[in-house]
Order: sequence, then structure tokens, then C-alpha cells
Amino acid sequence: MRTALAMKTTEPAAAVAAGASPPAPAYLSLDGVGKAYGSRHGAVQALAGIGLEVREGEFLSILGPSGCGKSTLLKCIGGLEDITGGSLRLRGRPLSGPPPKAGMVFQRDVLLDWRTVLDNVLITAEFLRLRREDLKPRALQLLQRFGLSGFENRHPWELSGGMRQRASICRALLCDPELLLMDEPFGALDAMTRDDLNLELARIWQDTRKTVIFVTHGISEAIFLSDRVVMMDRNPGRIVEVLDIDLPRPRHLALRETPEFGRYVAHIRHLFAGLGILKEG
Repeated sequence: MRTALAMKTTEPAAAVAAGASPPAPAYLSLDGVGKAYGSRHGAVQALAGIGLEVREGEFLSILGPSGCGKSTLLKCIGGLEDITGGSLRLRGRPLSGPPPKAGMVFQRDVLLDWRTVLDNVLITAEFLRLRREDLKPRALQLLQRFGLSGFENRHPWELSGGMRQRASICRALLCDPELLLMDEPFGALDAMTRDDLNLELARIWQDTRKTVIFVTHGISEAIFLSDRVVMMDRNPGRIVEVLDIDLPRPRHLALRETPEFGRYVAHIRHLFAGLGILKEG
């Protein structure tokens, strides 16, 4: 573990040696991103001055209290909300609208109860005007990987909450996205199911090295899954620190009991306590 946990800021300085080629642009760049909503009492600033570079292939978590704009920021990246300030760039090019080759998993599974589990997964193919039959083998493979083999022809109302969320992850992964956006996907699940899905998501990332941006309230969940954790404060939503997580992979649940893991937890708790979000002691 690095000796100074708090040494990271939102944007590390880029130093280019004399005569060296300039570094490649970040996979995803946010420069002064803001989001304001209109109201009869005037504009409400949900996000202000968000500056962040997301590296290709990293697992990045966004952590913060309710109302800090975590989900709003993710929706802006996913093209579901328009930004009202700053800019978004994907591989150096301005980004407006949904990023190409992106998948999204929401807080709720948003499955259609009148469609079977398999048909819910394959709905992505329909949206993209792809042949269902071409993607059916991959859909079945994903369902098997996430423990849903044998439930292909069941309906969502026949499944538990954890099984429904597994199906929604399969749907997001169907077309092999390079960017996966996840908005508190495990927040409503019991602790054991959440642990199980954390492990499966970590294995998926380890196998594919997709770029993942993961919104969560859980400090331990963010540390366990991530290469970096972005911490946000509210009123307005803003980044207060970006922390590198220097823990070995692959990761197992026992890692959470180690002193190294505990030091990351303590650092994040101390930061949020200083912001008045958590109480220490």
C-alpha cells in the first residue's frame, strides 16, 4: 500500500519529458462539468466544476452521500441528462448523447414483467436493430454465468430481487460494451446476495477489463471493486478527492478483513466525517 493515502487529487498533472510523445488522451474526460435544473425558485446546481479523467479499462467507483449528484453525473456521462456547463470528451472527441458501445445498469432492474428473462436480455438487440438469433447464444452464456441457467423462460415476477438484477446485468453485457455504467445496482439487495454479485462483477472485470463506472453508497464495496474511488460532496455536487486503491487482484472477500483494507476504510470515513457527512467514534 502507498504510504500516503490522501495524496491523490481529481486530476494528476501531466508531465511530458523533453522530446517524448505527448500522452494519449484519456478514455473519458470531464472538464468543468456542471448540471443545473430549473425551478420556480431559480436554478438548482446539482453538479459544479467536475473535473475527472477516466482511464481505459479501469474500474472507477463514485462514492458519496445521498443528494451529492452521483447518479446525475452517471446519467450525464451516459447521455441520459444534458450537461449545462463544461465538456465531456471520449477518446479526445466531444461527446454529446449516449457513448457508443456503452451499457447501463440502473438502481432498479427495469425488467419487463410480460417478457421472459431471455427476452428481457435480448431486448438490447432489438433496440440496436440486431438479429436476436445472432445474440441468443451469448445471452444464454451470460445467463449461465450469472446463475440463471434454467430460468430463461421464467418471467421477472417469478425471480428474487438478486436474480432480477443479475438478468439486468446480462442485458447490459449482451452486446459486449466497452463502457459499463452502473448506478447503485446492488443497493436494494441483502448483504449475502450483494457479496455474491460483487465477486461476480469483479471476475467479469478481471476477465474483460471493460471500463466500469460504478455508483455506490458503500465504502467497503467501492474499495473492494475499484482501482480508484471518486469521493463527492453535495450542495452542489463536486469531487473532493480521488483515491487510488492499491490492493492485489484477484480480490476475495477475506481482503476486507486485512489491515490494508481497513486503512482505506478509515481514510474515507475520516474524509466524510470532516465534511460533516459521517460521525467518527
